[in-house]
Amino acid sequence: MKNSLQSICNQYEVITAKFGYLPLLFIRLILAYGFLGPATMKWNDIHAVGDWFGTLGIPAPHFNAYLAASTESVGVVLLLLGLGTRYIAIPLIIVMLVAIRTAHWGNGFEAGNNGFEIPLYYIIMLLTLISFGAGKISLDAWLSSKFKVKPAAINKSMLSH
Repeated sequence: MKNSLQSICNQYEVITAKFGYLPLLFIRLILAYGFLGPATMKWNDIHAVGDWFGTLGIPAPHFNAYLAASTESVGVVLLLLGLGTRYIAIPLIIVMLVAIRTAHWGNGFEAGNNGFEIPLYYIIMLLTLISFGAGKISLDAWLSSKFKVKPAAINKSMLSH
């Protein structure tokens, strides 16, 4: 009984290891889709977004509206391609932190009340991409294999302390 349970566990680990790249791909695709709507909305009426940013107390509101819209737009493309994933995640996290502080914090946690729940989930997913990279199905992986560059990654010894 113990051997058969161990055998099942070993088979499960082999199978899940083969598809371990899929969560990173899905995270990238979900984030790209999630940033697409806000980026498009900002570009559709960037002046009104700048005015709104001003009412939120964001300094240089029109400049920051362009900066946020550009960051989100570039983020969508890079996340879809899996290119520079660890790098674009940092400015996207900053956008999310500003959004939480200025637009969502006062509404509490729940997404249904326009709270900070969804931006927080985005930050967690972006931190995952910073930690583990874009995954096997990405231009980052293709470029690192083509140029024989091993990307930095968190190894098990870093997690055990």
